[in-house]
Parts: sequence; structure tokens; C-alpha cells
Amino acid sequence: MDKEFVVNIKDKNQRLDLFLLNKLPHLSRSHIQKLIADEKISVDNHKTKPSYKLNGNETIYIAESEPVPTALQPEDIPLDILYEDSDIIVINKARGMVVHPADSVYSGTLVNALLFHCKDLSGINGVMRPGIVHRLDKDTSGVMVVAKNDKAHINLSEQIQSKTARRSYLAIVHGCITDNAGIISGAIGRHKTDRKKMAITADGKPAITEFKVIERFDSSYSLVECNLKTGRTHQIRVHMTSIGYPVVGDPKYGVKKNPFNINGQALHSYKLTLNHPVTAEKMSFTAPLPDDMKAILEQLESKVLSGL
Repeated sequence: MDKEFVVNIKDKNQRLDLFLLNKLPHLSRSHIQKLIADEKISVDNHKTKPSYKLNGNETIYIAESEPVPTALQPEDIPLDILYEDSDIIVINKARGMVVHPADSVYSGTLVNALLFHCKDLSGINGVMRPGIVHRLDKDTSGVMVVAKNDKAHINLSEQIQSKTARRSYLAIVHGCITDNAGIISGAIGRHKTDRKKMAITADGKPAITEFKVIERFDSSYSLVECNLKTGRTHQIRVHMTSIGYPVVGDPKYGVKKNPFNINGQALHSYKLTLNHPVTAEKMSFTAPLPDDMKAILEQLESKVLSGL
């Protein structure tokens, strides 16, 4: 549940994280600091730091303030496992599945399923995100790697940070992209008025997306491959919208009218290349295009053929 607080003048010079610890006793200080780092807490609509000293009369906005359970329950949820050994497990995540608990969702997530399937998962990210090295949006499908131990987690995190691990996506977008390939560069941060959305902002974090056109469908749609050079929240969705080609079905950044039978954005993480965190073997994993995106492409192909 979202919350807002107006700071009383008597709280002037108090640290932001300590102020919120008193206001939200059900949250730990580390959890509050994590929310600030994730830009889910802002002061007068500006990102901030846990050590920020209050002046009084500011408005603090909190995009996530629900208490979290002390333990999650394993759930017998089917997983599409692409690869597994004693150090990692690679999953083809289904569209509609939340990766880890957040915003009052504490069941039915990938983490719940992993806890049932795996005896051991990395504990670096705490009880809410065991094993989670990187994430996909709820309505984005495709390849994810999960760490079974801390050594693997640290190594994989470093690979993602250094871009040694490479992630490629397929997206169906509105519009016929004229360029065969391109680079989108625009810093991404929290939207100034809608805190549940991201946007290209002057004070955002650097973000770079490379794209190339795989196929064009008349003048209405394109199939593109996107490669991430950075890993910002909603990066592909924000960047493609920024150049005028929003992802089909995107409920936040796309066209309101969705003519296809898809629940969520037509965005799929189809390939992940990395070095095994223990053996250093180069590995590449691919996830087949989900049925809903296949159906859209078949419909578009049929439309093109019928116009010949």
C-alpha cells in the first residue's frame, strides 16, 4: 500500500531512514534503506538517500510499505526448467508469474516455486528473494538464472554488473521501424508524477538498449531483438516507447487498445549467455517464444499474406 507522510518541523535534522523506522515499525531499517535505494521512497518527488537530513514540511512518498512475512511457504508450482546443477538453476519464467514477493503478494511467485523445488538457494538477498540474481517483470516471459549458493550468486551478480552475462529479448512493437538497427540511450528514473512508472529523466540512471529489426509487418508492427547494455526497471518498455514504438500489450507504456489475445506486454527474454559461476564454462540458454506471441506473429503473417 502506498503511503505519504508530511514531515513535522519538530523532526528537522532527523535522518530519513530513522524517521521512517519510527513511522513504520513493521519494517526493518535495512528494508527501508533498500526501498530508498530502489527509489520507492522519495522526498518532495526527488530520489534521496537514507542519510538525508529532514528540513521539516517535506512530503515523503512510499511506494511500498506493507509488512513482510518472516518466512515464505514452498508451493508446488510447475517450473519450466531449462538447466539445473548443484550451483544454478535456469528457468523459463511464464508470463504472469511474479518473481519474488512484494506489494502484498506473498504466494504464487517464482520464489515460492523454487523453495518447493530446491533444497538450497543463495541467501544473499534475504528471505524474500532467495537465489534471485536478476528479475523479469511479472508480464515478461523467458530465461532467468537463479543461484543455489552464495558463491554462485556473487559471481553471477558480478557477471551481470560487468555485462559478461548477456541478455537478449524479443518484442513485438507498434509501428514499422524504419532503421534496421539502432541504439537507444536515455537515463531512466522514477516518473515525476506517477511513482509506479519509470521514465526518461535528467536525474535518472544511465540506460542503453540496442535493437535490431527481425521482421516488419505492413506498416503497423515490427518484431525486434533488444539487447541490454544496462539493466534498469522497465528499460526496454520505456526506451521503445520513447522512440515511438511501444511494446504491444504494455499496460503502462503502450497503446491502450490491444487487438491481440495477450495478457501483458509482448516481451520475451529469449536468450541468456553467461559463464558458469564455478566451472567458468561458457553457457547459453534459450527459451522458445511463448504461445501468445507466436499467435500474434501468425496473425500478422496471415494479414501480410492476405494483402499480397
